[in-house]
Amino acid sequence: MTKLLLRALAGETLPTPPIWMMRQAGRYLPEYRATREKAGDFLSLCYNPELAAEVTLQPIRRFGFDAAILFADILLVPQALGADLWFVKGEGPRLSTITDAAGVSELRPAEDVHETLSPIYETVRILSRELPADVPLIGFAGAPWTVATYMIAGRGTPDQGPAHQFKSADRAAFSALIDRITEATILYLSAQIDAGAEAVKLFDSWAGSLVGRDFDDFSVAPARKIIATLKARHPGIPIIAFPREAGERYVGFAQATGADCVALDNSVGAEWAAKNVQTQGCVQGNLDPRHMVTGGPDLVSEAQRITRALRGGPHVFNLGHGITPDADPDNVARMIEAVRTA
Repeated sequence: MTKLLLRALAGETLPTPPIWMMRQAGRYLPEYRATREKAGDFLSLCYNPELAAEVTLQPIRRFGFDAAILFADILLVPQALGADLWFVKGEGPRLSTITDAAGVSELRPAEDVHETLSPIYETVRILSRELPADVPLIGFAGAPWTVATYMIAGRGTPDQGPAHQFKSADRAAFSALIDRITEATILYLSAQIDAGAEAVKLFDSWAGSLVGRDFDDFSVAPARKIIATLKARHPGIPIIAFPREAGERYVGFAQATGADCVALDNSVGAEWAAKNVQTQGCVQGNLDPRHMVTGGPDLVSEAQRITRALRGGPHVFNLGHGITPDADPDNVARMIEAVRTA
């Protein structure tokens, strides 16, 4: 197997970790901005297979990453379930809100999502033909809890307060919403794999605001169901889970969910992760994205420190969260060189 990412996800310890970045196709790249302008707006870009494939390929051409990640958005699933979705320039996504059991019952059946999401599968098919032979494609979806927080609040929130409020007021209705998103996510990721994705990632960006039983019920349990079902349908498919800001709950997350790799945010140290998480399998991460803005010697030293700390086990080098629009592309090239020469 020559694809470095797949070797690391299979548990192999490599001399140099494979490298890719969350949001590696994005606004920090001038070629992305030009393609997005051609598309007209963000959602039009997501649903245009030729242009979405083009922006997925751009960072591969420029930087030579060891993996590509499908260009899409986690909020396409709620849109496919019937939510209204639009983006406000400079502010981000907006959705129609679900605030009670009646709203949950009005959602479309999970099996109807393909009608909306079929252009995404075509993007995957294009990429499976056009990517270099040694660069695997990662498909992805948002984890149910994170997707639910947007569906309930209608936007991103600092503390996911509306979702917590709904969960406390009517746990049964909230659980029904999680179940609907879970079923839709299984179908969506399965279709991406059928179309050619060689690994998939589950982004639980707001997992850190769940504690105790809630973390078990709404982060661990849905991930376990999604992963088990996908592996039954697609034996051997590697799956990365990202329960961002899980802290101590990173420990044992792979075993609890069946994930092949656990992605780490930059609030935990690489040395701690080596002792407590990597002993259980592959880890991904976890350079602070701010280094992509500030650059300099700190970028090199931090990238190399993380690489060395996690050298004793399977590791995929990445950021602790997505690269930001104000990042300097030259710093990305410096990061890659630092990791590969550590």
